[in-house]
Amino acid sequence: MISHFLLLGTAIFCIGTWGVLARRNLLVVLMSLELMLNGVNLNLTAFARMHGAVGSGAAAAEPHGQVFVLLVMAVAAAEVAVGLALVIAVFRTRQTVDTRDLTFLNG
Repeated sequence: MISHFLLLGTAIFCIGTWGVLARRNLLVVLMSLELMLNGVNLNLTAFARMHGAVGSGAAAAEPHGQVFVLLVMAVAAAEVAVGLALVIAVFRTRQTVDTRDLTFLNG
């Protein structure tokens, strides 16, 4: 059963990686980064369950994997806020969010 979660998390991560590499819209790239982080979170939770970070029964272990996933989710929320602010700033100055048109940082 755990292998199904690992397979799903890996598939979500691969879809996000494909979106980052293949798409040119900054908003789609930002959403693809979030997909990648969600795939990693699902795999971290599955690994924590597989390796006994979450016990069953009376002797439950400490949930280190879930705490780490919550930390990654908090960092992802901050990343979305900063990334969306940058996308809005770029759109206001250049009137586009296409990565091919954003060459103003090239020396």
